[in-house]
Formats: sequence, structure tokens, C-alpha cells
Amino acid sequence: MTPVLRPLTLDDAERLAELFVTNREFLAPWEPVRPEWFYSANGQRRVVADSLDQQQEGRMFCQVILDPCGEVAGRINLNNIVRGPFQSASVGYWLAEAAGGRGLGTAAVAAMVELAFGELRLHRLEAGTIPENYRSQAVLRKNGFVQFGYAPAYLQIAGRYTDHLLFQRLADETQS
Repeated sequence: MTPVLRPLTLDDAERLAELFVTNREFLAPWEPVRPEWFYSANGQRRVVADSLDQQQEGRMFCQVILDPCGEVAGRINLNNIVRGPFQSASVGYWLAEAAGGRGLGTAAVAAMVELAFGELRLHRLEAGTIPENYRSQAVLRKNGFVQFGYAPAYLQIAGRYTDHLLFQRLADETQS
């Protein structure tokens, strides 16, 4: 099977910038408002470099999502990794519009879950979506996430604080 994820590198900045420009309108309802520099190759180099620094510090784990041809089609991260007794992280991901609807997001989350509970030995993953993001909720549910909460005015998306449905998945007891 063709790999669906690979580690993020600085070399991905130009492609990520292209995807953000092409998908700006598509992603707008689901993302924070971004400054203009974010949509340039140099801006994405800054974003990627910061992500890789956080990964080096153990606070983040960064991957790109690959389409069946091996081209970068999105990004997926484990954010806010907390060790100690919590062993938890938040999953965040996005996918280009043209890559959607073919199971790629579901496969990417499945691969990240496997990495999180395997190699990274985490116990818990969390993800949040705005209530209207049915596609992302379906991806999470297909990967064994269950809704555990509702957070009013949780995160600033599209320029306003939006409510979020909160999902989690726990590692199997045999993996603990």
C-alpha cells in the first residue's frame, strides 16, 4: 500500500503554500484567519520551521498527507503533546479540496493514530470540530473517536470564537 503520511520537512514549504493559496476559500470556514505572509513560500517556511522546532522539543509531531501519487495533499499534526501521567495530544489536520471524498483523510488519521499509540506511546488523542464540519466528524468516528464534550466559544475560527464538538480516542488497554 502507498504510504499516506511522511515526516514534514522544510522542503514542503513551497507545496504547502501552493495548497493554501489554491484552497484558501475552501479552508476558510474551518481555519483561523491567517495573515497574508502565511500564504507565501517564505511564510510556510516560517510555519514549518516553527513546527519542526516544537517537534524537536517533543511538543508536536508533524506529518504531511500524501495523495495516491505521492504528492503532498495536506498536513496532520499531533499538537500540545503532554507527557507524564497524561500522555495525550490533540490531532489537527487539513486536506486540499481536490483530495477530499476518497478516504484519504480517514487513512491519514488512521496512520497518525497508529503512530501516536505505537511509536509515540501516547494514551489519549483528542480532536475538536465545529458542529457543521460533518466530514471531519465522520473521519474521526471511522477511526474510533467518540464525542465526549461540547465546548462553547472554544476556538477562533473564520474570525470568530466558535463552539466545538470534542472527540477522543484512548489507546487499547493492551497497548498501555
